[in-house]
Order: sequence, then C-alpha cells, then structure tokens
Amino acid sequence: MSPLALVALVAAIISALCWFLSLVTKETSWVDRIWSIAPELYLWLFAGRAHWHSVTLNVMAVLATLWGARLTFNFARKGGYSGMEDYRWAVLRASMSRWQFQLFNFFFIVLYQNLLLVLITLPAYSVLQHQGRPTSAWIWALGALFLLLLTGEFVADEQQWRFHQRKHAAQAAGTPTTPGFLTTGLFRYARHPNYFFEIAQWWVIYLFSVAATGQWLSVTIIGAVLLSVLFIGSTRFTEQISSQKYPEYADYQRRTSPIIPWTSKR
Repeated sequence: MSPLALVALVAAIISALCWFLSLVTKETSWVDRIWSIAPELYLWLFAGRAHWHSVTLNVMAVLATLWGARLTFNFARKGGYSGMEDYRWAVLRASMSRWQFQLFNFFFIVLYQNLLLVLITLPAYSVLQHQGRPTSAWIWALGALFLLLLTGEFVADEQQWRFHQRKHAAQAAGTPTTPGFLTTGLFRYARHPNYFFEIAQWWVIYLFSVAATGQWLSVTIIGAVLLSVLFIGSTRFTEQISSQKYPEYADYQRRTSPIIPWTSKR
C-alpha cells in the first residue's frame, strides 16, 4: 500500500469513528478531540515509509508532535476530553433544523475537517517523493522558526487561560471583570494571536517541502491555504458571538488587528 493510501485509510477510519460517536453521544466535538493527534500520526506514517532515513521528515514529525502535545494539554485543561462540547456547535445547532445540522455535522465537521487534517500534512508526501535530494540547511532554520511560533502560541494560550481563571474567580466572588475579554499581552496586538501562530506553523510545514524539493509552488499548498480560510471563518463566527455578549467588543475590533499581530489603532 502506498503511503498516501495508508494515510487516507487511517483518516477514513478516524472520520467514521468521529461520526459514529457524534450520533451515539449526541455531541459533535469528537473531531476537536483528535485535531491535535491525527496530523502528527500522519507525519510519522510518512516518516516511517522512508524508514526514518529522511532527516526532513523526522524533523517535521517531531515538530508536529510538540505542536500536538501543546494543543492536547491546552484542550484537556479546558475540559475538552471530559465530554464538553465546543459552544459554537451549540449555537449552530440552535439555528438549524435537526436534519440540517446532521448534514452539517457529516459533511463539514466530520468529513471536511478530517480531510483538512490530512491536507496540512501532505507536504511530507512531497518530501518523501524527493528523499534522495541532499538535506537543505534551510531545514534547521525552518525548525527554529517553527519552535519560535510554537512558543508564541503557548504564551498566547497561557495568557488567555490565566485571564479566564481570574475572570471565573471574580465572578464567583461577585465582582465581574471589565471587559469580559482579554485585551492585554499578545492580545493587545491581535484579537486572536493564537490563531496567527497556529496558521503560521502549518505554513512552515509547507516550507519544509519547498526546502526539500526546490519547488516554491505545489499542490500540497492547499492544506495551509484551506486552514487559513477555516480560521478566518472561525474568527468571524466567534466574534459575532462575542459582539452580542460584550457591547464594548466593537471598540476592541476597531483598534486591534484580527489575526496578524500589529500595533493598536488609538
């Protein structure tokens, strides 16, 4: 079996399990729970087909594993593995009929997102096809850049986590915080800096294939492009909810970049 067919088979099994569990449990966050696990699994499968002889593939798989460990930790401490469903799915469910939401669940939540998790790892397939080429020195520079972005995302998540811990403690004490959303630290420069670092890391994964193949543009860029589009759409939907919940959020939107960190507009 070709490595691409093997990854497709594993992804199909994961997709079927996510859909089945969403029907049994009547909640749709199963893809969220495997989001931080599946990509590095696929990258290790590609690296394994090179018999661990490809430095580039091994580096890509290790970096993705570090990415997955951070994301799994952050998701777990928020209660993601305890049966808690993403609040955005509940909002969408309330706006659709039952059959409409089930179609959305099957085609977008399960099929599309699992397909996307395969697509963002396909640069490794390009590297695998060119594994006879000498290892480029750019591999190490890209690895360092990936780790820098990973650190940035860890800092953004930690700032957000600590803010919400303080916010919940204040609410429990009867002294709610104002505003009810984070505007300091990295969130002073972007409303979603964690999204920026997340997207950028997978663009770096694509650049690994550029360094290994010498080709700036290949079909495997589609994964990074679609991931960027998904996060832009997610930003708009999330901010619609935030704007309804916090009237002062509109001012934050006016003066702060949405995803790419930038200076605030006074």
